[in-house]
Amino acid sequence: MSLGLGLLSLTACQSVPAQQSIGGFQTNPSRTLSVSGRGSVYIPKTLSQVRLGVVVQGKTSTDVQQQVAERSSAVVELLKSRSSVEKLETTGISLNPNYSYKDGKQSITGYIGTNTVSFRIEPKKTGSLLDEAVKAGATRIDSVTLVASDSAIADAQKQAIKEASAEANKQADAALSALNLKQREIIGIQINGASLPPPMQPMASPYADTLNSAQTAPSTPVVAGEQQVQASVTLQIRY
Repeated sequence: MSLGLGLLSLTACQSVPAQQSIGGFQTNPSRTLSVSGRGSVYIPKTLSQVRLGVVVQGKTSTDVQQQVAERSSAVVELLKSRSSVEKLETTGISLNPNYSYKDGKQSITGYIGTNTVSFRIEPKKTGSLLDEAVKAGATRIDSVTLVASDSAIADAQKQAIKEASAEANKQADAALSALNLKQREIIGIQINGASLPPPMQPMASPYADTLNSAQTAPSTPVVAGEQQVQASVTLQIRY
């Protein structure tokens, strides 16, 4: 974990006398301190979010659709047979004509069909499953995004807010102590966000033809790292 430095701002009402009487009591003018703290938490990436599919080109729409269906079914059956695969779903199906232009005329030269799916799996099992999917009929790997689990991210966001709040309070204590002042109460709290940078996509390949031609190649490596979750908290403190 790492914590960023906070920002301090001292304010006091200049137009009000040093003391004023309200209901017979002597009170000081309102004096406030604005201070910000930042928290940063690192958590391991424990999931691979994968998008892959089948792309087929041919002369007729019927042939293309049939080949897409056969290959996609084989890939989906493979994925369903793996207990480690989670959240499997179809993300896109398309069938479009290819055109050519000659002498100002447009004509259909063939068709291209696609079927894509997405799923989650453990990073250490991703490489070997990708290789198997290609052998089963997948012709494209759109992306492999390494992320932390939803529950881990939620816990890290709470921890980052906690760390940011503690850091802001430490900054306030340091400033007030240096000025021989004391903290009276916190009158405002603003959570500026508990966010995480967008995860990197270490793999992205429009077509997997090179994998098809390398049946004896080593398993595709996938290495998971850490994911950062940040939060910033601003406190308004009366002193």
